[in-house]
Amino acid sequence: MPIVLMTLPVNVVLAALFTKVLHLPNQTIGFISALPFACNFLQVLVSPLLARHFPAKHISLAGASLHTLAWTAFCVMLGFLPADDPVTSGLWIGAWFFVSSFCNSLVGVSWNAWVQEWVPSRLRGKYFGRRNRLLQISTLSFLLLAGWVLATWDYSRTAFQLLVAFAVLMRLLSILWQLRMPTESTAKPPARGATLSAQFVTLRQSSPFLRFIAFGAAWSFAANIFGPFYHVFMFEQLRLSAFQVGVLSVCGATGAALSMPAWGVLLDRYGNKGVMTVSLVLWQLPNFAWCFLGPANASWLYPMWFWGGLTNAGFFLGQFTLLLKLLPVPARNLALGMNLAVTSLFAAVAPALGGAILQFFLVGRDPLAVYHAIFVAQPALALLAVPWLLMRIREPAATPLTHVVGAMSNVRTLASLSGVSFLAQYLFYRRAKPAPRADSR
Repeated sequence: MPIVLMTLPVNVVLAALFTKVLHLPNQTIGFISALPFACNFLQVLVSPLLARHFPAKHISLAGASLHTLAWTAFCVMLGFLPADDPVTSGLWIGAWFFVSSFCNSLVGVSWNAWVQEWVPSRLRGKYFGRRNRLLQISTLSFLLLAGWVLATWDYSRTAFQLLVAFAVLMRLLSILWQLRMPTESTAKPPARGATLSAQFVTLRQSSPFLRFIAFGAAWSFAANIFGPFYHVFMFEQLRLSAFQVGVLSVCGATGAALSMPAWGVLLDRYGNKGVMTVSLVLWQLPNFAWCFLGPANASWLYPMWFWGGLTNAGFFLGQFTLLLKLLPVPARNLALGMNLAVTSLFAAVAPALGGAILQFFLVGRDPLAVYHAIFVAQPALALLAVPWLLMRIREPAATPLTHVVGAMSNVRTLASLSGVSFLAQYLFYRRAKPAPRADSR
């Protein structure tokens, strides 16, 4: 989990490195933040080819090993990156982060395919419930540890190298345990699917799903155009420490964990569109308060992050369950690939564009005023465009699906950036129906 957390675009550790040590310009940070989404788009061209020739376990282990090797190289590279030449440092980090993100995108798809092969459906509830609790504890513990280490060592390069080395060591232990896992597939041989041309016809005729893709693209753009720069704002303008930012993430995750069962009940009872719209409005309206934050009132962030986690959990959970309802089953693989590719493309363009805009307006102007101005854009775009597209989707009855591999790629990333770290690692599945009891008479 430590290396998974640091792989997210502009997480607490990388945001502190970029702003407090290397002093990267916002345009460069925006470009780097776009790379994981771009890799989510590009992996669609590679993952199906690999899956035809290699088992999911082999792909997952190979991708994890290459990902770990990339982070090991980054640990060494940290000692040589020039602090007085942000252009050179940005180029090196961009090239490294692209390789790392691409390997991680392959792992994300193959791991889901592998784990769903060998976990029997009758054990999934108990197994994933215990597993996700451990993941949440691990994530929150590392957030607090990273904040404490960076604050104690005053953001020295040694502190960052220690955190990266610790994450690499944990990842090596993870790979070792994966190698020793005596897994054996419990899945039935897959049935012969429809031809690609037939899937395209099915997808083209699925108007609700095409509108869902448009909604996802709009949301990905709105959430990411200035999303990565909230961390930069907290470090540079509010002068928060990495430990304080880590505590904020804990507040968001706590709020989401407390509200998730209630949102699940509401989604089942009233459907996805209405509940998601209410969740989005309750979440985004208080985000206009970012336009008034400064060093004197930075303490507002703690209740704001808790409220954000409390309210955005319904939107993220509804986004996934709506995907399950709208997914055209005969063209499931093509639909998932198309949804991932389109939303990843918009999510990749957004932070690169946002970084360029922010860098342009910061020249010769008060940084605090510029940040306050751009922070109007994200909630405004989300409230103006996203609900309108969402309400135009026709939501049918639930579609009976057993599992969807790789469907949560972008939702995982966006959820993690919003503080819902437990949702980012959650593996969704459909609970098996209980077997009928034998007649005892």
